[in-house]
Amino acid sequence: MKVIGINIKTLRKRKRLSQEQLAGELTLTRSTLSAYENGTAEPNIKSLLRIGDYFSVSIDRLLRQDLSSLPEQQLSEVERGLDVDVYGRQLRILTTALTPEDEELIEIIPESAKAGYTMGYADPDYVKGLPTLSLPFLSKNRKYRAFPISGDSMPPVSEGSHVIAEYIQDWTSLSDGTPCIVITREDGIVFKKVYNHIEKRGTLSLMSTNPSYEPYEVHVNEVIEVWKFIQYLSEDLPEPNLEKNLIATTLLNLQREVDDLKRK
Repeated sequence: MKVIGINIKTLRKRKRLSQEQLAGELTLTRSTLSAYENGTAEPNIKSLLRIGDYFSVSIDRLLRQDLSSLPEQQLSEVERGLDVDVYGRQLRILTTALTPEDEELIEIIPESAKAGYTMGYADPDYVKGLPTLSLPFLSKNRKYRAFPISGDSMPPVSEGSHVIAEYIQDWTSLSDGTPCIVITREDGIVFKKVYNHIEKRGTLSLMSTNPSYEPYEVHVNEVIEVWKFIQYLSEDLPEPNLEKNLIATTLLNLQREVDDLKRK
């Protein structure tokens, strides 16, 4: 029996689920799940993602390590969701669109495709159907994607804009206050300033630039991807901050008056 089959069977039995019950949770047929467990068929990428997400186990571990051989304590930790690859050292699937010359394109996530991103982000068919753009001034050694922005939580980026963001492999490298697109299992695509508490309590704090929105924390178990803000595209011209401009002008006039008095 192949490792992936052993692992699915081990995790299923520890949850005390029948093949029929687990197949329903994973939107598979019982015969397909049985074939996976018996090693007569292998899960495709979409099924692997569903299995990994359901059991909170990394795909790398599902494919490489016999979980039935782990000590009880370690296996219990895996079952509690303490198996998140925050460093990006293991297998983290990132499907990308390419030009005929094998250069990476920037996929644009339209508002209409936003809701399906958490299920389709690693599906080649989903990614293939996305519109793309190319920005030659961005580094060719990094991966970028454009995400739609909803709501008014992150001014000056307005609703209807698209944020171009860089894929982050190692989440622990994020500096506090970095604006990021964070993909979570529950909320999908969110755009927030990120504060890194991974080492201390396994979470990221997400804060808006609009003070009307309360900050909140997400556990890394709930995070699928993190993309660092690079720039944004918008049809709206941001309104100037007249209050700040007025203060700056007032201070400048006061400084000039002080300088005049000193010269006199």
